[in-house]
Amino acid sequence: MVTRPVRVGGAVIGGDAFTVVAGPCAIESRGQFMTVGRHVRDEGAAVLRGGIFKMRTDPHSFQGLGPEALAYADEVRRATGLPFVVEVAAIEQVDVLAPHADALQVGSRNMHNYYLLKELGRTRIPVLLKRGFAAELREWLLAAEYVAAGGNESIVLCERGIRTFEPEMRNTLDLAGAVWARQHSPFPVLVDPSHATGRPELVTPMCLAAAAAGLDGVMVEVHHDNAAALSDGFQALTLEGFSRLTRALRSILGALGRPLSSPVEEGFSPAG
Repeated sequence: MVTRPVRVGGAVIGGDAFTVVAGPCAIESRGQFMTVGRHVRDEGAAVLRGGIFKMRTDPHSFQGLGPEALAYADEVRRATGLPFVVEVAAIEQVDVLAPHADALQVGSRNMHNYYLLKELGRTRIPVLLKRGFAAELREWLLAAEYVAAGGNESIVLCERGIRTFEPEMRNTLDLAGAVWARQHSPFPVLVDPSHATGRPELVTPMCLAAAAAGLDGVMVEVHHDNAAALSDGFQALTLEGFSRLTRALRSILGALGRPLSSPVEEGFSPAG
């Protein structure tokens, strides 16, 4: 099936180039987000990620800065020139986040939140839809149809690992499932090996596998001080680890005749 490219700010996901989406799990401070944002921009990321409202299993864990982080997101978005994707956790957050972002992410826990998907279908902001950690592939594609049925066809799918019996990794990356989704839907497909493996030493090999499999890109978590991270520092790449990743990606993509997506298209100026 022919893939329909999706424009996210000045980036295009689903074209000939391979797109890297990178940034911290959560925006923790202005300095943290600026440091990570500038580094991933300089090293080849085309889209910046960072959480503002975090859905966490443990109610006592860091839930994100909330509205305080909006100003940080705006500043870093302007400073780096990178388009910004952020997770939306509830219907009432759509209007809060949309003016500050170039795409809204639906997390694994919300893939079955059909009222949220319908609301996003009524918007015209691109949607990055993560697969539920216990969702069948067809359920994932049907969730995307909830968004598309509202008239919003700017959808990017993201495989982030599914829950299995294997305890050595946080989840199990379903690379074959991601390729199947690429073959059976018109939407670009990314892979998130940070959540899929929970192990930074496995992130680069899985990114390279995604590139070799012909997928459209990857989403990875990056932090400048993993030990001090307030959210998922254990699975994030270090700054140098991210640099090694993009160097390796350029090598394998070169062999495949595919470029790494440029961070910013010529003439692009982010809004806000």
